This record gives sequence, structure tokens and C-alpha cells, in this order.
Amino acid sequence: MRIGVIGSGEVGAVLASGFHRHGHEVMRGSRDPQKLESWHTTAGKGISLGAVTETARFGELIVLAVKGTGAEEAVRQAGIENLAGKPVLDTTNPIAEAPPQDGVLAFFTGPNDSLMERLQKLAPGAKFVKAFSCVGSGLMIDPKLSGGPPTMFICGNDDSAKQTTTKLLQDLGWETLDLGKAAAARAIEPLCMLWCIPGFLQNDWMHAFKMLRP
Repeated sequence: MRIGVIGSGEVGAVLASGFHRHGHEVMRGSRDPQKLESWHTTAGKGISLGAVTETARFGELIVLAVKGTGAEEAVRQAGIENLAGKPVLDTTNPIAEAPPQDGVLAFFTGPNDSLMERLQKLAPGAKFVKAFSCVGSGLMIDPKLSGGPPTMFICGNDDSAKQTTTKLLQDLGWETLDLGKAAAARAIEPLCMLWCIPGFLQNDWMHAFKMLRP
């Protein structure tokens, strides 16, 4: 699959490299692709760099891996028409520009709103799927944990896009739990807050969630 990864941060780097290792054709996009040159020299042959718009055109599947505060602008830069009809994996969280208090992050969305719903409204033709939002970059690809494969919680309005996402996640070592439509992002995004608390309070960042059943 051709995967376009939009984002110049650590999450974008990890996912682009991981998708490439798993056999996908990858382009990583940034507003300033030159910023990625040093990473690109060690990322392995076969990964290309491009502008955000170019990356959105390239991918059969798009991954949005930017700061939550810049997510809507990144969608606009990608070109809403370039995302139409494509699965768009939304890794973002609505983290406010404020330090955590007692280990708890502040969000700029409320309990009856989510960043993914805002993105879906902005680009109604795109098939957004929330994924990779409740785990750190160190465990996104081929997670090895004592309890077995962790659970990736996903949601989105398009079933075919979620099926594509589920297969991709399985290949990357995850089990997947589909929580339904885009509104479920209101519950998934705050898991980022919970995931971060052990990190801020105890410097414990290597953990993930798992759904357990009898």
C-alpha cells in the first residue's frame, strides 16, 4: 500500500519507518521537507519526502501525525480534495498548550466534542479513523509486552476504512477494538491523558492498554 505520513515529529518518524519495514511504499510529508533530511539519511531506502500536499496526493492511505493544535491546519494544507475517499488515520490528540497539572494534561475540547469529529467535519469526504492516539511512539510498531498484543481502540464513520486499518494494525502486532462511529473519539482521545500520567509522575512510558474478557 502507498502510505503518506504527514508530520515532522517523532510519531511521524516512527510510523513512516515502521510502515516501510513492513513492506509499504511510504512518503513522509512536512511543510518544510528539508527538516527531515537528517532523518531520511538513516530511515532506509524506499521512503520519499515531500510537501504536505504532495504526500496527501501520494497516499492510498494517509496518516495524520501532527500536534493536535495544528491538526486542522494540516488538513487544509494537505488539500481537502486530496483526502477525499481515502482512509485517514488520525493519531492526534487535542492537547492544549499548557503544562500538565499533577501529571494530567489539559485538552482544548470538551467532553461532548473530539478533535477527530472536528477534522471529519472539516474534510467530510475523508474517511477518518482514530488510531495510534493512546500509546507512545516507542510501542506503536511491533509492541512486545508481557501481557501479549495490546489493544488499539479505533473508531470512524466508514466501515471499509476501519477494516483497512484493522488489517494494518494486525500486521504491526496489535489487536483492534472497533468502538463505532466518530463520536467514540470523545472517549478514545482522553485515554491519552490516562496513558501519560505514569510517564509524568513515574517516568514510565512503556505501557499500553488491553481489553480483557472472561
